[in-house]
Amino acid sequence: MEPVIQEVTSRMDKVLELLKHDIATIRTGRASPSLVENIVISAYEGSAKLKVIELATIAASDTQTLVITPFDHATIHEIEKGIQEANIGVSPVVDSTHIRISLPPLSTERRQELIHLMKQKLENGKILLRQARQDGMTQVKKDDSLSEDDVKRMEKEVQTVTDKYMLLIESLGKQKEEELLQI
Repeated sequence: MEPVIQEVTSRMDKVLELLKHDIATIRTGRASPSLVENIVISAYEGSAKLKVIELATIAASDTQTLVITPFDHATIHEIEKGIQEANIGVSPVVDSTHIRISLPPLSTERRQELIHLMKQKLENGKILLRQARQDGMTQVKKDDSLSEDDVKRMEKEVQTVTDKYMLLIESLGKQKEEELLQI
């Protein structure tokens, strides 16, 4: 594979991974550890900024409840405070050794808002893909060692890679939309 195509593919892989991670944080009707695992907590009286996943285990005890069990019991109230400050629409409850988060069912309006948010994130991902494609096309055109036929072939390859990633983003969006519409 040509270096330009490899670079474009690599950038598009990164965009797709970033988008998958970003979409996973959108709350569906189900309890998912990804809702809270990347919330940054000011732990140990503010001396360390750590993510919840670095401070505790996160499990979904049922479809509506997350259970967070800190590795160090001293951080339990800091985790609770950090989750409240993250303003994700949930209220953590401390039960001696762990934190419970009960997720209320989503209203129809809230589901539509989340679908709209998801579509905005998908569009931002598509913009990043288009930027990667444009950079690849520019590199191909600047390469004086390529003949006109090679330039056309490379541009076609860049477009093919772009189309493939656009389809992946579309399928990711459809999958998440189905999750959001499930009751």
